[in-house]
Amino acid sequence: MSGGVDSAVAAARAVEAGHDVVGVHLALSRAGGTLRAGSRGCCTIEDAMDARRAADKLGIPFYVWDFSERFRDDVIEDFVSEYRAGRTPNPCMRCNEKIKFAALLERALELGFDAVCTGHYATLVDTPAGRELHRASDAAKDQSYVLGVLTAAQLAHTYFPLGSTPSKAVVRAEAEERGLSVAQKPDSHDICFIPDGDTRGWLADRVGAETGEILDRSGAVVGRHEGAHAFTVGQRRGLQLGVPAPDGKPRFVLEVRPVNNTVVVGPKEALACAEIAGDRFTWAGRAPEASEFSCHAQIRAHADPVPATATVQDGVLTVRPDEPFDGVAPGQTAVLYDGTRVIGQFTIARTVSAVPVDA
Repeated sequence: MSGGVDSAVAAARAVEAGHDVVGVHLALSRAGGTLRAGSRGCCTIEDAMDARRAADKLGIPFYVWDFSERFRDDVIEDFVSEYRAGRTPNPCMRCNEKIKFAALLERALELGFDAVCTGHYATLVDTPAGRELHRASDAAKDQSYVLGVLTAAQLAHTYFPLGSTPSKAVVRAEAEERGLSVAQKPDSHDICFIPDGDTRGWLADRVGAETGEILDRSGAVVGRHEGAHAFTVGQRRGLQLGVPAPDGKPRFVLEVRPVNNTVVVGPKEALACAEIAGDRFTWAGRAPEASEFSCHAQIRAHADPVPATATVQDGVLTVRPDEPFDGVAPGQTAVLYDGTRVIGQFTIARTVSAVPVDA
């Protein structure tokens, strides 16, 4: 129970369905005085109090479990190391993978519970071939992308009561009817461990800011930067370019090279990506029967899925879209779908531009 309306209603529905429910709030920070900043974050003292009030209203036991050390090691440190390596991580994916459906689920099973129930918007379908993870009924709230890291073993012990709910408005109305004080609480957003939203400043304190060169695709110096960590692939704003492009058009970040502290820029067309690949992949349920299969690939939580062909060979999963992806960065997660069903996911380690360097 995060302290938000979704998890509160999910718990209420689980109780109403006849399950023996216990509310658990995850303490993910040792900064005990942390308070909510606007609607940012989801793990503050205020959130814990909201979760407790919801549990009291539902008449269920409530506990706060301290996972701060594991969250620091598996999510925060991973986030920093990925940026230090010039990649663009997704901390919500790591939190679901390492905390909510690994650390939390492991402890729950050890204590004799059957499943972890959350307020995520996704649907589980049981078939003769095993349990499948599908998109939620409400496309606007669908969270199957950030759940793509779940394995068959984890899906067997999960419960998503909100998956078939047609809209968030229905959830809020239900919370009002149940007398839950969080009914109109704003959604959390941004990175929970950076509550003020200043990701660049937060990273500068931990990675360090060292000036370096901005290059074009030919290797010519066209500007300078004050820290490569502050740039992501596809970025346009904030580039300090002293040399204009020959065609006068804006340039975008194409690559971040942390080894020599340089940033590569180029035309928007060069962001088109013809191929992505990675070796850190998992299957959400049954694995594909063939080493090559058709799918739809989604590279961001709110991106449109793109028709593609996926190939698994020598421990590497490669995806080639029918039409190029736009602005893909190493470190992002690609989630593969068959219709509404999540096939699996992988962390992007390599990209191939659809536009040659000399184009």
